[in-house]
Amino acid sequence: MRLDPAAAAAGFRLIAHDSLDSTNAEALRYALRHRSEASSLWITAGEQTAGRGRRGNSWISPPGNLYATLLLKDPAASRHAPELSFVAALAVHDAIIDRAPQLHDRLALKWPNDVLCGGAKLAGILLEGRWLSASLALAIGIGVNCLHHPPQSSYPATDLAAAGVQVSAADVFSALSRAMVRRLDQWRGGEGFSAVRSDWLDRAGGIGKEIKVRLPDRTLVGCFEALDETGGLLIRLADGSVETILAGDVFEQPRRSLAGDAEVHGAG
Repeated sequence: MRLDPAAAAAGFRLIAHDSLDSTNAEALRYALRHRSEASSLWITAGEQTAGRGRRGNSWISPPGNLYATLLLKDPAASRHAPELSFVAALAVHDAIIDRAPQLHDRLALKWPNDVLCGGAKLAGILLEGRWLSASLALAIGIGVNCLHHPPQSSYPATDLAAAGVQVSAADVFSALSRAMVRRLDQWRGGEGFSAVRSDWLDRAGGIGKEIKVRLPDRTLVGCFEALDETGGLLIRLADGSVETILAGDVFEQPRRSLAGDAEVHGAG
């Protein structure tokens, strides 16, 4: 793995490992060991033995894919920290287009933090934070399927090779490290989130379509309208009401009339 010169010039550093349990876990351990260090650090691994995704789901991590975490210290006021999910998604999208421009028309962003290719999951993002006294250490975990993808998962998955693109994890990471500098500069600790939100919406999939959102205590079915000013998903239900979703698993529904589709309660 190597940083792009623009990332190195911006003060980012890299620690590359052959194998880790989890790049996010290692990033947070590093933050605990180096409490006074105020720098932006990438941690990568050739493989993960205990990778994880959102809501505690495991993340299959064989060699050949990209597993990287960006550790930031106090990147913004804590209320703005969740916005980094959108910043990271845009950076991943930028990096993939940089290395595989032929996929441009097949890529889309899925709320809140996935990159899709042809409707299947190509990359995922996981934000995890830890308070160290009054300082927030934030780990932005990024996984990009370069050579492999799970054969069975709750959401269809794919990889770059399956999409007809031969590009190494190292090449994707180099482009990602450069793209992240630009997207963080755009975000400016939350001051530029409106521009981030606009760019995310321009690349989003599913807007105006029927979706299903699984929450811990219920499942909602409705139309994906937009994002609110903080990045919450706005879903219009069959009765015309609009709900704001701050966290949940989103699935696109087969097209059909929303008539008769009310709020559905079930497993989350």
